[in-house]
Amino acid sequence: MGKLSSAPIRNRYATARRNADWTIDQDWTSYSAEEHDRWDRLFARQAKLLPGRACEAFLEAQAKLELSRGGVPDFADLSRRLSALTGWSVVAVAGLIPDDAFFEHLANRRFPAGAFIRPETDFDYLQEPDVFHDVFGHVPLLADPVYARFLQAYGEGGRRALGLGQLHNLARLYWYTVEFGLLRTPAGLRIFGAGILSSPAETLFCLEDSSPNRVAFDLERVMRTKYIISDFQQTYFVIDSFERLLRDCDQDFGPLYQRLRATPDIEAHELKPQDGVITQGDFAYFRAKGSPPRAA
Repeated sequence: MGKLSSAPIRNRYATARRNADWTIDQDWTSYSAEEHDRWDRLFARQAKLLPGRACEAFLEAQAKLELSRGGVPDFADLSRRLSALTGWSVVAVAGLIPDDAFFEHLANRRFPAGAFIRPETDFDYLQEPDVFHDVFGHVPLLADPVYARFLQAYGEGGRRALGLGQLHNLARLYWYTVEFGLLRTPAGLRIFGAGILSSPAETLFCLEDSSPNRVAFDLERVMRTKYIISDFQQTYFVIDSFERLLRDCDQDFGPLYQRLRATPDIEAHELKPQDGVITQGDFAYFRAKGSPPRAA
């Protein structure tokens, strides 16, 4: 406590004045040339990897939103383009915000995006979401009308889950779709989860490594499954379409929550007899590390 440090400031927005809904002023003009250059280099690295791996809806939306124009996007300009397509906007926050505020924003078609960009020392990996993860990874698919409706429905359901004490189950749905979801297409599996789309290592791992399980999406199964926070996923769930995902999730989860209270959790690496297994992982990556990461 109180010790001076020469380490770079990880999040210069951490002490920014926030509004009642946890939003802050992005203050776009305050980004340095180095920060804009860092965004451009992060963007260029992922842009080389994603064709043929990211879902087409993501690639098309990224072009529509002009995210490659250079430098950290100005949320006001980005919101104008996005709102014209689906009515969504991007609002700046300093970092992670309380669950009730997060769900309220989503339910009202506002995506809360971290305004800070990772320091150069964390160029390859940052555990907390920054502007690159949030805007590059999450925002493009909000230009897809069906996916945009799904995320709005998730926000509406989140407010109910908080009142019922079932947030841990709903968080698993977000994790295995919005963050780490895969999509089945006639050309093969494609990525739509933002946690993968913003990570060069996981972009390759999730599709091309023999280690993880890849399992057909089932809502109840997903809500029972623990997940890995600090490493690659041991299981990825695969949806058939955004339309099917919306149909499965745009419902009252009350009866499902009742069943979940009486059923045990499933470990992140487990396969169950009823699973629609697309590929069964050999867990070589995880075994080589000596001990599997802890699931949440």
